[in-house]
Amino acid sequence: MDGERESFQVFENVLFVRLFRTFRVAIQPVKLAIAIGAIAVICLAGWVMDLSTPVVATDAGLTELDVYMTNPEGVSQFIEANRNTAERVGMFSTLWHFGSERYHAALYSLFSVDLPAVAANIGRYFRAVAWAVRYHYLYCAIFFLIELAVLSVAGGAICRMAALQFAQDEKPGLTESLRYGVRKFTSFFTAPLLPVGMIVFVGVFVFLLGLIANIPRAGELIMAIFMPLALLAGALIGVVLIGAVAGFNLMFPAVAYDGSDCFDAISRAFNYLYSRPWHMLFYSAVAASYGAVCYVFVRFFAFLLLLATYTLLDLGVFANGAGKLERIWAQPTFVRLVPPNLEPTANWSEWFAAHLVYLFLLVVVGLVVSFVVSFYFSANTAIYALMRKKVDNTAIDDVYTLTGEGEPEPAAEESKDEGPGPSAEDSDTESSESQTSESQTEED
Repeated sequence: MDGERESFQVFENVLFVRLFRTFRVAIQPVKLAIAIGAIAVICLAGWVMDLSTPVVATDAGLTELDVYMTNPEGVSQFIEANRNTAERVGMFSTLWHFGSERYHAALYSLFSVDLPAVAANIGRYFRAVAWAVRYHYLYCAIFFLIELAVLSVAGGAICRMAALQFAQDEKPGLTESLRYGVRKFTSFFTAPLLPVGMIVFVGVFVFLLGLIANIPRAGELIMAIFMPLALLAGALIGVVLIGAVAGFNLMFPAVAYDGSDCFDAISRAFNYLYSRPWHMLFYSAVAASYGAVCYVFVRFFAFLLLLATYTLLDLGVFANGAGKLERIWAQPTFVRLVPPNLEPTANWSEWFAAHLVYLFLLVVVGLVVSFVVSFYFSANTAIYALMRKKVDNTAIDDVYTLTGEGEPEPAAEESKDEGPGPSAEDSDTESSESQTSESQTEED
């Protein structure tokens, strides 16, 4: 009996096994619906913002991004030389096409077990993001705020659902989860922005010290005198930057699990990260590895779905030659679920059918991407619960319960229905009288 209890306690101490529940939590239709809705809103915002066409491009299709990837220092010269003559394209569409190419190249390399090529493609995508921030910072700032606002509601709702499932095995509905995301929107939205504000606030003092150094003779002396404070500010910026990047994944779950505000969410994220950095790294590695396996499974299922549909349609379509279906829908592959149509359409009806089919195929691809979004927020919620257990020794099933505004508590409702109860003196008097009567009965 003691051996069974000890083995059960050992299994309970292996907390990381709870991460393997993430697939079952993330694949739920309600979470996928929230995620695909958020993806649709973000893409729609990007396409609307692309009406400004801020990216300079040539008639041959060469863009600023292409120049930046080969010669970063030549982008400014390229923009000045083609500012009035070249065509312009959208920022979102440029990054979309470039990111799609890098993504599929990384998949090819991954299935070929060429890990350096995978890392190179990922690095090139982040270089593209650096180009966007450097040369189109206003566009990026506006788009980032829109994206953060959408994810604050959608990601907060997914984290809340995952928290209730991990803690109490509850499955809240779509309306209830979105209502929580809206109600805690300020905390979700400001939690990632507060570390950025802290870095900017501290960095301003170092910047002002650099401006003072421009004063002849006295400036360099003042800078040298206050150099220890500048180094201290740099150390503080480093601590906040590491905590913000590595602890960002815990901010949304902190609001969802404990009902934290932005300050408490950042405090918890930094505390858990710096208190147990190796546990954080281990949990993140397990979740990432498990997520990669789950993604391959979901993508393979989507590929089978599309391939089975395409094969059956191809068997049935025989009118107007054997290539009619290829002109409307190119055959899907595992790496490219929706490959581009290389065959030109024969008439307007095929053109319309091809675009309509493409929209339906985007829904399938969107569901695959929505699984990635749902898994990301669900896995980080599980990691937060495990880190909270390790650092604060708080039970995983301890989750913040949100009561409705203006709704009385259940205890208050019961007392109101039952009316005023007896006071403590009345109950003591009743108990003494009952004891006296019992003793008199025993004597009789």
